[in-house]
Formats: sequence, structure tokens, C-alpha cells
Amino acid sequence: MEQTQSKTIPPRDPNVVMTLARLGSFHQSRLSFMRILLRRMEAEQWTFERPVFDIDAQGVGRAVYTAHGPERSYSLVAFANDLPPEKRSDRVIATEWDATFTLFDGIPTPADLDRLQDNVPKQEAGRVTESELSISRANRSVRLWDYVVGKLAAGEQPDRATVEKVGYLMRTTAVYGSGKFGAADREDTAERPEFHAPFQIEMLSVYLTRAFVMDLVEHMARLRAPDTAVPLDPDLRRRFGIGNSTGLGMAPFLLTHPALLNNWIAAREEALARIRSLPDAHMSEVDIFRSFALRARLHMQDWYSEHPVQIARIDALRADTARLLAHLDTAELSADHPWNRLWLWAEDALSLEGQELLASLLMEPYPHLVDGLSACMAADEAATWRIDGAMSTNRLRALTQNIYRWALDTDWTAPEAQARVWYTSEEKLEPRLGDRHADPVEPYEQPLCPGRDAARMYGDLTATGETTVAGFLMRHPEHRHIVRRAQIAARLPYAEIRDNTIAATVLPIDMLRMKLAFFGACHFDPRSDRWVRINMYQHAPFPHELGARSGDDWAYPFLTGAAS
Repeated sequence: MEQTQSKTIPPRDPNVVMTLARLGSFHQSRLSFMRILLRRMEAEQWTFERPVFDIDAQGVGRAVYTAHGPERSYSLVAFANDLPPEKRSDRVIATEWDATFTLFDGIPTPADLDRLQDNVPKQEAGRVTESELSISRANRSVRLWDYVVGKLAAGEQPDRATVEKVGYLMRTTAVYGSGKFGAADREDTAERPEFHAPFQIEMLSVYLTRAFVMDLVEHMARLRAPDTAVPLDPDLRRRFGIGNSTGLGMAPFLLTHPALLNNWIAAREEALARIRSLPDAHMSEVDIFRSFALRARLHMQDWYSEHPVQIARIDALRADTARLLAHLDTAELSADHPWNRLWLWAEDALSLEGQELLASLLMEPYPHLVDGLSACMAADEAATWRIDGAMSTNRLRALTQNIYRWALDTDWTAPEAQARVWYTSEEKLEPRLGDRHADPVEPYEQPLCPGRDAARMYGDLTATGETTVAGFLMRHPEHRHIVRRAQIAARLPYAEIRDNTIAATVLPIDMLRMKLAFFGACHFDPRSDRWVRINMYQHAPFPHELGARSGDDWAYPFLTGAAS
């Protein structure tokens, strides 16, 4: 092979990456939190048991699933309910669910279980202690639950096509951590190695929830017809994930946690830059990439949505995968920075969805370049980001021009530029997005449009005679929050979304999609521009399979005849 001279490709410009349209095109990758968790559990040889499963034929009772790590054990405590269909709702104001859960720090005693049974099914109306790490709830799929129970009870397997159109038997409507309802604060567990990466408590809770759901559906089929019932075929069983319904409550998170946002994106962009900088690729690495591209095509074929915007994006993504595979038939992928050349081709040939899928696929052959970056994705959110009052106003002006150029070029007097208002519901203390010109919500507006606030601050900054930030803020204290954000973004380049979050055209689902992709979710199915359904852990090995099957290579369906 002819030697090529190495060159370093820098991470992408934040002005390119941090637009809502691109963030809303992200896909799961090796840096997604579900895969980080399962990779660790497999490497550390975690073991699992089900010490309690006391559930009757109506599906009412409780169960415990315990995961044993190298130093500690964690137990999912599940409470199953026989919920009448008319009470089943995904809305946050619901008061009953088909199942409720908590992740217990350790192994619960019978007294713990009794205490939890008095509180966990009540969710917001109950209270838990620092022994509990998360609280969650889930509802059965109306389309699949009774169908699957009936099929298994009759001794038959559910139709695979019917299963794949939904992909889950239960969907969570909330998974709460970090001190909610009295549960342990993030600071109490952040130093534990298994929880260093973001959202590992929540991902462990959902992973064990999936095991409970599949055991429950088989259990109910056996109790309905003990003489004829059969368990699910193991391959079909793995095709069930856990569904999730996520709404506006998640969207402001990205704006209120700029350091964490930066660390997620920076890790992903560093991984992509490392791979694009490779001077050549071994044939084994090329083969792995081609295989994942083929598997991604299968994945896209299984992705359904009823939302017109998402249908168009799925169609474009399917065309992108076909275009990518056709290009790979003739592309030279052995020398002369092959991945960078492929990336540059994709920037012209593929949609944003296709480009960001390619970014994820490129990581698959290179665990040694990518996986270690997961250690960089957490952030000390409790750290105080003090405003640098000694900074010159000239320096702040230059930072604002660099970070918020798009905002300075926006006509904020146009009604469509400020059409939306982020506010908090008084009833449920949940984020909402109102119409500025039609709803009386402007007095309650939350500071969730950094671009507009930066433009306002810049206007006063250009007129000030003050030479320091401290002097400027003495005269304009209303700009403290945006000065702080600008100074954070100057140090952390991916900390700020560089787009208008209150425009008439804003799609909050883009923010939801970005966060959920980092979780490791797939099959994004918007139900409106403000909430989305997803699938989590689809195709993943179950706890009893972990080790025999890969804890990492499961996010895409396998090709015919292949297995992990």
C-alpha cells in the first residue's frame, strides 16, 4: 500500500453543527448512553437475578430485578397494575399507569418493598428516599399487548411484521432521576464509575424495565392457557424495545445545561474528526463499515411514522442509504484519507439525515478511537460559572459577533422571529410553548432564546461607554444571563444552539431528537412538532444473554445469517 501523509481534520465548526435542523437529524452511535452502559456491564461481567416475581393472572403484583456490578448492586422494583383502558394516558397529568418502577440502590428488604408499594405507584403524589435512584412509569401498547398475550397463549408466535410496526409492548411516559420526589441527587452517585457517563441510572432502569415487560407478557400468557402457551422466539423477543413518549419538558434541557450539551457534542465531533483524519483504512475496517451500512438500510426499512414531516425525512434517508451503498461500490476506501473523502462526498450528495447517519456509521469500525471519549461526556453542573467582570467590553463584543452572528443578522422586530414563548405551566410546572401573538403568556416568558437576548445585549454593548463587563452589567444587569452564556460558549464551542428557538418555524422535536439520539433511541416518530415516540434497546440482548451476545453490537438489525 502506498504511504500517504497524515493530516489532521479539525472538528466541525459549531456554526455548522449546532443548527436545529442538523441536531434534529442525529442518530444513535457508539457514544450513546445505552451502548456505553451495556458495553460496561458486559466488560465487567455484571450478573442479574429476579428474586421476586409475585404477579397474578390479571397482571397485578410486584417484581424485583437485581443487577450485580463489581462493587454494588442495583434493583429495579416494578409494580404492575390492571389499568382500565379508559384510564390509560401518556399525558403528564395522568394519575394511574399499567406499571410503575423505581431503581433501588442495593437490594431491597421486604419492608422496603412495602414502603415503595405505598408510594411508587402514586408517582408525583408519593414520596421516596435517597435509597431510590429513579422513578418511572409505563403503559401497555394498545396495539400489541393483548395481541401478543393471545398469540402466545394459543401456542403461536406473533406476526413479525405486526410487531415491527410498533416495536414495543410498553412505553414509558417518564423516567425521573436526580432528586425527583425525594430520590437521590445526581451528586450522590456521580463519582461511582458505573455512573460517570450521563444518564446511566435512567438507562439501567429502562434496560431492566424491558426485561420485566417481556417476562410479564409471557407470564400472563402462561396463566391464561398453561397447557398451550409458549414463550417468545428469542430472536423475535429481542425485536421488542421499550417505547417512550417524550414532550416539551425535555426540550429546554439543552438550553439550561450548556456545559453538558457541549461535552456531548464535542465528544461526537472529536470522534468524527479522528476518523476523518486517518490516512488510510485496513480492509477489515472497510468491511465492518460496509456491513454496518447494509444493516443501517435494514434499520431504515423498519422505521415507520405517520407524521408528514418525518415521512419525508425517512424517505430521504432511505434514498441516502441507497445512494451511499451505490457509492461504496466504486469508492476507493483503502488509502489517501478515505473517510474524509467519503465525508466530503456526503456533504454534497446526502441530506442532513444521511450525513449524520454517516457520522454514526463511521464510528463503528473504530472502538479504540471512539469509546474512550465517553469519559469526557459528563459535566459538573454544580460548578459555578462566574461572570468574568474584568473582561473588556471589546472582547465581549467580539465574542458575541462570533457566537451569535446569526442572531445579530436576524430582524427581531418581525413577528415571525418572536412568534413563540417558552413558559412554565402553573398547574404541572412543566415547560410549554405558547403563541406570543395569540396567548397572554409573554409576561411568564422563560429566558430560553439566547439568540434574541444576545442581540439585545449587543445593542446596549455597542452604545456603552464602559470598558469592562463589570461596568457594563452595573448599568445593564438584565443582560447578566446572556453575558454568562457568551463567556461559557467562548470556552465551550458547542455549548450554544445557534438557531432561533422562538421562531414561528421552530420545531421543538429537533431538540428532543438530538437528546434522545444521545440516549441511544431509534425509530423517532413525531406525533406533532412538540412530542415524539421512540424505541429504546430494540435488538439489545436481555440480561440473561449479556456476554453470550454483544452488549455493544446490537443497535442495527443483523444481516441474514449473521449474529453477534
